[in-house]
Amino acid sequence: MGLFGSRKEETDAKATASVLLTIHDNERTIRQETAAMAAFLNTLIQQASREQREVVFLCIGSDRSIGDALGPLVGTMLLEAGVTHRVYGTLEEPVHAFNLEPTLKAIKRQFRQPLIIGIDAGLGEKEQVGAVILKEGPLLPGRALQKMLPPVGDYHLTGVVNYLDPLPATQFLNDTRLYTVRKLAKTIVDVIAGAG
Repeated sequence: MGLFGSRKEETDAKATASVLLTIHDNERTIRQETAAMAAFLNTLIQQASREQREVVFLCIGSDRSIGDALGPLVGTMLLEAGVTHRVYGTLEEPVHAFNLEPTLKAIKRQFRQPLIIGIDAGLGEKEQVGAVILKEGPLLPGRALQKMLPPVGDYHLTGVVNYLDPLPATQFLNDTRLYTVRKLAKTIVDVIAGAG
């Protein structure tokens, strides 16, 4: 679960990742933005293929919280869609705070210089809810909950599932609408499927 919107977080994030593309929750532009993100991802995948690097989608989160279930839901939907790249983190076998580090070690043992694309839920400003953000650089999972987890990936996709307020971040994970999570998951799967 990442965090977007706070000034300190934005400053920290700039040092590790930069926003490449965003899909806004806007019916007028969602198709064009999804196609643009899929085309960009396709370029990354083609380059990885030329360099003989395995592409790995690492979907992070827990199915025990609606807001945090985005990653495992995406992983499951990718497998159901027949995506040919490696997928870690599904509803059946989620990758979360307790098994993230061993999973990363296993991926690095199995593949030589894999292109890892992290996928996770994030919290942001109210107007960002429903957006999918593609960033270059590692994902920093658990930041919204003040967890210190290892950075993940060369690139990452974040779905903004809810917004922050004075209440604790865990409250917003529990108050997240399943509709929002499902819609974000479908958008991310459309991007990845469209990228080939």
